[in-house]
Amino acid sequence: MSAEAVEKRSFGIAAAEEESAALIEQDVARGLENFPVRVWPLGAGPRPKPFQYTPDHVAGPGADIDPTQITFPGCACIKTPCHPGTCSCLRHENNYDDNLCLRDIGLEAKYAKPVFECNVLCHCGEHCRNRVVQNGLQFCLQVFQTDKKGWGLQTLEPIPKGRFVCEYAGEILGFSEVQRRIHLQTTHDPNYIIAIREHIYNGQVMETFVDPTYIGNIGRFLNHSCEPNLLMIPVRIDSMVPKLALFAARDILPGEELSYDYSGRFLNQISSKDKERIDHEQLRKPQLRKPCYCGAPSCATFLPYDSSLYCPLGKPDTS
Repeated sequence: MSAEAVEKRSFGIAAAEEESAALIEQDVARGLENFPVRVWPLGAGPRPKPFQYTPDHVAGPGADIDPTQITFPGCACIKTPCHPGTCSCLRHENNYDDNLCLRDIGLEAKYAKPVFECNVLCHCGEHCRNRVVQNGLQFCLQVFQTDKKGWGLQTLEPIPKGRFVCEYAGEILGFSEVQRRIHLQTTHDPNYIIAIREHIYNGQVMETFVDPTYIGNIGRFLNHSCEPNLLMIPVRIDSMVPKLALFAARDILPGEELSYDYSGRFLNQISSKDKERIDHEQLRKPQLRKPCYCGAPSCATFLPYDSSLYCPLGKPDTS
């Protein structure tokens, strides 16, 4: 090979590497998802504030459990597919149908049922139907600038009802650290911290606090809506730390902004007792309420907030 040919080949490799680096630079997910997630418009206007991208939860200050630690045993389904009754990961019924859509997502479902997927220790293999959330993004999404809500996330292709869209991933925090971070925020700072409370048995409540402010995934760009097109469901795969998985609550068209209910209510249902409590908190602590710009006919005017996280440091709000 001549010196000239070597020089041209080297130039071609360098150009390809430069182009690849440019594509990763444009990708909010930094090449860590199945598809690049671009910011629209490309190469123009402001960019989201820098943050460390992670497609999965990471252990943050005060976390009781390392979310990357594998603690669940695997199923022994080798010769037969995973079915309820024979698969240890499926306690009562199948989580997903033949189209990988979450079951029981219609209006007849009153609450979110526990979802356990097969994990890395299972014998069923990667093509098992009980592996959905762990396979990551399956749709092309895009970050864009909204008129009043800051950055948002939209889909570039149709998403059928029940399909998994993305996770809300970030640092898993302890309650004291959550309070510390919230008390450092100003009224102009966005609050990405979410508290998930699951009622298990004997009146016990399991709490999970996730903050994607500094380390997180594309879920941090999702805005609230009082009539959301996504539902957040805790899904467990390798340990008791749940993946906060967002599923399509209805068929979603290309170009639609993706949204979920920040309060975490399933199917946006709220009891009269909860409504009275929220109205009382709105009057008692109006300085904590931020206006809602979702534009839904049933808009509640203000964004939901968790009053227990705003009480004095170290003192849970029991009112």
